[in-house]
Amino acid sequence: MQPSVDEKFMRLAIREAQKAEGLAEVPIGAVLVKDGIVLARGHNLRETTQRSLTHAEILAIDEGCKNLGTWRLEDTTLYVTLEPCPMCAGAIILSRVKKVVYGAKDPKAGCAGTLMNLLNDSRFNHQTEVVSGVLEEECGMLLSDFFRKLRKEKKKSKSISKSES
Repeated sequence: MQPSVDEKFMRLAIREAQKAEGLAEVPIGAVLVKDGIVLARGHNLRETTQRSLTHAEILAIDEGCKNLGTWRLEDTTLYVTLEPCPMCAGAIILSRVKKVVYGAKDPKAGCAGTLMNLLNDSRFNHQTEVVSGVLEEECGMLLSDFFRKLRKEKKKSKSISKSES
């Protein structure tokens, strides 16, 4: 069976998330697409840069603006492995992204339907179409596995510290 277009581009976003994981970053990836062509990619770099703005979506949006030579990303689709947070949802609205496709829901910060839906709020002058749950299980497992491994490493380092005291 042929994967859908959304699945095809979400797989590219997953690859971006895996790049982040390789840097010990939270594995979140994003890909910006227009007319079936990838304009920009991004993966989480918050720990690497120690800058709160370096979320995957923000980096992909910024690169997309540079590549198109405009802040208006009309007729683009942003694929992201995790539901956008409030900051990223704001950037999506302000850059006029037409559609957001995301994988896993974010129960702590999701602003594309979970906690609230900033992307469809009619009080803003732009609304964004939202498609959720594309390759949700794979996207969710990336995050679950990462945090499980992180907790295991913290527990291990705590027990090493105690044995050295």
